[in-house]
Amino acid sequence: MVLILHHILIALFQSFRRGQHVSLKTDVDPSSSVAVQNALLELASVIDTLSLRAVIADVLSTIIPNVENIFIYLLDVSSNKLLCDNPAHEMSKEGRLREAVITKQRIECNGLHKTDVLVPRMKHLAAPLPSDKQVIIMPVADEEGGRVIAVILVYCGQLDTSDEPSLNLLEKHISATCKRVQRLLNPLSWSHVGLHHKYTVDSEPPDAFNELDRKILDLCGDLYDLDASSLQLKVIHYLQQETLSACCCMLVLSEDSTQLFCRVVGDKILEEEISFPLTFDEFGQSAGNSKSMTLTDITTDQHQQLNNILGFEVYSMLCVPVISKATAQVVAMGCAFNKRSGHYFTEVDEQKIQHCFRYTATVLTSTMSVQKERKLKTECQALLQVARNLFTHLDNVSVLLQEIIQEARNLTNAESCSVFLLEQNNTELVAKVFDGGFVADESAEFRMPADQGIAGHVATTGKILNIKDAYSHPLFYRAMDDSTGFRTRNILCFPIIDDGNHIVGVAELCNKINGPWFTKFDEDLALAFSIYCGISISHSLLYKKVHEAQYRSHLANEMMMYHLKVTNEEVLKMLRYGIQPVDEIHQDFSKFSFTPRSIPEGNTTMALLSMFEDMGFTTNYKIDIHTLTRFLMMVRRGYRDPPYHNWMHAFSVAHFCYLLFKNLPLHDFLKDIELLALFVSCMCHDLDHRGTTNSFQVASKSVLAALYSSEGSVMERHHFAQAIAILNSEGCNIFDHFSRKDYQRMLDMMREIILATDMTHHLLILPNLQEMAKAYDTKNATHHTQLLCLLMTACDLNDQTKGWKTTTKIAELIYKEFFSQGDLEKAMGNNPLEMMDREKAFVPELQISFMEHIAMPTYELLKKLMPEADPVYQQVKANRDHWAKVAPKFTTTGLPSDNSLDFLDDEVPDTLTQAGTR
Repeated sequence: MVLILHHILIALFQSFRRGQHVSLKTDVDPSSSVAVQNALLELASVIDTLSLRAVIADVLSTIIPNVENIFIYLLDVSSNKLLCDNPAHEMSKEGRLREAVITKQRIECNGLHKTDVLVPRMKHLAAPLPSDKQVIIMPVADEEGGRVIAVILVYCGQLDTSDEPSLNLLEKHISATCKRVQRLLNPLSWSHVGLHHKYTVDSEPPDAFNELDRKILDLCGDLYDLDASSLQLKVIHYLQQETLSACCCMLVLSEDSTQLFCRVVGDKILEEEISFPLTFDEFGQSAGNSKSMTLTDITTDQHQQLNNILGFEVYSMLCVPVISKATAQVVAMGCAFNKRSGHYFTEVDEQKIQHCFRYTATVLTSTMSVQKERKLKTECQALLQVARNLFTHLDNVSVLLQEIIQEARNLTNAESCSVFLLEQNNTELVAKVFDGGFVADESAEFRMPADQGIAGHVATTGKILNIKDAYSHPLFYRAMDDSTGFRTRNILCFPIIDDGNHIVGVAELCNKINGPWFTKFDEDLALAFSIYCGISISHSLLYKKVHEAQYRSHLANEMMMYHLKVTNEEVLKMLRYGIQPVDEIHQDFSKFSFTPRSIPEGNTTMALLSMFEDMGFTTNYKIDIHTLTRFLMMVRRGYRDPPYHNWMHAFSVAHFCYLLFKNLPLHDFLKDIELLALFVSCMCHDLDHRGTTNSFQVASKSVLAALYSSEGSVMERHHFAQAIAILNSEGCNIFDHFSRKDYQRMLDMMREIILATDMTHHLLILPNLQEMAKAYDTKNATHHTQLLCLLMTACDLNDQTKGWKTTTKIAELIYKEFFSQGDLEKAMGNNPLEMMDREKAFVPELQISFMEHIAMPTYELLKKLMPEADPVYQQVKANRDHWAKVAPKFTTTGLPSDNSLDFLDDEVPDTLTQAGTR
């Protein structure tokens, strides 16, 4: 009989190991079952989704009878959906599965509703099922979050009453496991991690479970905290009880295996993590060969050092290596100190520590890894804050360096910091800023060769230097400590590198406050910090240079304005006889046929004053006459003296604007303030012209191109800027009585009008101008702007509307200027355009092309809008026809040898003498 019972027990045990279901019709604690305990231990070891699905399926198959299918839905936090991976699909929005989610209660039924069946593999689960089959739906709810985080669907045989206790216990631990894994992975979407990973579990031998196993099982179920220190506290409390120790701790091995870190000692979580080096050979050997050690394995000096580190007298000790299941490497040391009642630790204590960490090490190390990542995230955020702090002090290098010192100390917990900058062509390291402030006196600054000492070594090699014992390092200069009384224990020196990967300085940190020396983490942090330092220092130095350049520019501008400045005596002299009426200037002054270039240049300022007065601008806008005079004289002085784009060109353009005002019904199309903006823009449209085109400015990489090339219309933007500079000069703001709104509007209109003198811009908007001319709308603001641009172009080309003699003289001036630029381009090694090349340009042909494609279309549009402009168009057309007539007289390209076209003056046709009269 005994033999038969023995064989039955063996069969029962073997069936458990194969995963078969055996019903025990006895009222026993389900957790006492070997299969259940094995399943619970498997669940307790799960810490990621790579194993969660596989382990849940494995343990359910072990406990529930005749399991055929298991579908596991996990909550995807990012999309708030319950997702399954076998095959991949989302849980139904209605049906039995959704009912379990709503009620948060387990459901046992004879099949699923048809709405639950979303994939072919689930078709056989639809109700009704065979009488010996059932479906079990287990929702896993997170009470704190108030939501279901997982749903487990099992297709299996019918349960009997003996299965209920085991299933209830298993359901409870599955719930705890899911919650723990979700919290560890939060905020990651766990259902997307390793959905199709094939997981295998190395089962432990089927040893008999005892009371210690039940305790460790309870401990594992309690390890759900997200804080590694809290988890360590629970494990250490367990070890202290089981080993009867006065104090326990867990020493975590650093990644480079050179230091041990401790945050929890006994029942206390330390405010600052303490660390100590593996200078104990025995500690290093213990970590290397995975053997435990006791107090007898260390020397007296090491014993005393251990007392100092822990802060109490150690009279007995047991240190057991903790091995990671993932890497099979030692990751920590589980330590127990001072066995109660003065006893020594035994092998039983060692086994208890090993047994504890066999099931808790994975949770502890994984939680510490997650916490480390969070710490790294926090440090990254701190670095971003540091960057913000640094970049707010770019205007002062000394303040910036003080900020760098402060931030470097805070980030690494260093006692002191020094920053050296490379100077004198990278041959010297200079420190002007110290912990206590900066020195303004050059005699008090500290200078040293860039290739000497620790800082020099880092500046030369560009590599970080972490010195654990300063006095034993050959590059350390100890006499400095002897003279100051400062004790340097350890040093972290790192290069400061700019965004061009050039070393601009060196930072030297001394004496780690909360550790024996600077760690690998400090090194990584310092290198990341150094990039921000390098960029901020480089930008600060650049900012300083820019400011200096601005000051020099301001001085140069002041000097220019001084020479342009118009004195009160000059203004009074101009106005001593009042403003001359326009009819006294010339009887035809207001006719299209009048040539403004016939007026002597010295009389042009008075002529402009006369036009201002005649158009009513001085009265309507209360413009002070003295201010206007000073403004006009400043504008005249703002022009250079190239052959064509000089002051007389600006005067003739402004005069043609006056002619349009007098001879065309402009007030029917534009407002008075718009006409004022047009007239002032005509005078200023070519201020400081250098006699070269926009393309030449860009090709020659001039200062103007550097300022404006990114926006286009280089010269036109410069002309406008010069106009604003004159308006801002003392006593020159003719718009000073304008309201803020009108003043801004005036400047905006001037900008648009002056930019319109760029022929590239004119050709670009020509289709829009043509559309505008078809049906001008006085209420359309865009039409107003387009008409102003058209009028400005018409004024700019006004020389083509004059008599033949004027037209040929202007052509002579234009081509002198063009050919001068062409010569410069050839000197630069470039090929000029044909019209700029004196050896290729055929003047009549170029003039005809210009008049046909630019001038005539412009005046034709003006005539279409205002028929009164027809005489102007006819004059331009007549000039074009005469260029075609005289073309045979040109036998060479370019200009004649005397650079004059006077030989064409005798070819004035009769039609031209009457074309311009009105």
